[in-house]
Amino acid sequence: MRIVSKSEKCIIRLEDKISGQLFGECPIEEWPSVAVETVLDSCRYFVIRLMDPSGRHAFIGIGFTDRGDSFDFNVAIADHFKWLKQSKELEKEDENPSPAVNLALKEGQTITIKLKNNAGGERRGSDSKPKTSTPFTGILPPPPPGVKASSKTELGPLYSWWDSDAPKHSGPFSDRTKAGTKTRKSFR
Repeated sequence: MRIVSKSEKCIIRLEDKISGQLFGECPIEEWPSVAVETVLDSCRYFVIRLMDPSGRHAFIGIGFTDRGDSFDFNVAIADHFKWLKQSKELEKEDENPSPAVNLALKEGQTITIKLKNNAGGERRGSDSKPKTSTPFTGILPPPPPGVKASSKTELGPLYSWWDSDAPKHSGPFSDRTKAGTKTRKSFR
């Protein structure tokens, strides 16, 4: 199968794979049309209208095993008619050109543009003093060495969760397998 697009014509040619002999042609005048129709319950099957030079026609069904091939077939035909529509619109614009718009500045007219840097201050090179603050990175420095907590409450709620003397509670990290028994999850 070949889809041949030449100027305004789009033709589906069914040819023998080995010899290249023509089996039939399906000329497509418009899209969508009766020449190529999709089957209602599948996107991989089509009905095409083969025509001979005398005007006789026959409808045959074709199917694609791969959905991607079916999509490519559909898009190739649609692209031809999209290109055809755009070329006709360009020809109409060439026949009836729109009036040219003069966007040049008139004599004595000026434009003023104020630029700011990303921090929202004045632009570089201005007379304002530079800011000397250090940006906050979100990471706190470690505690000084040798400092130890004097009680378990100073260590916070995570220590009390791991502490066996602490009262049992249910939280997002606890599992209850038996009534009153708490198992700890491993995070490795």
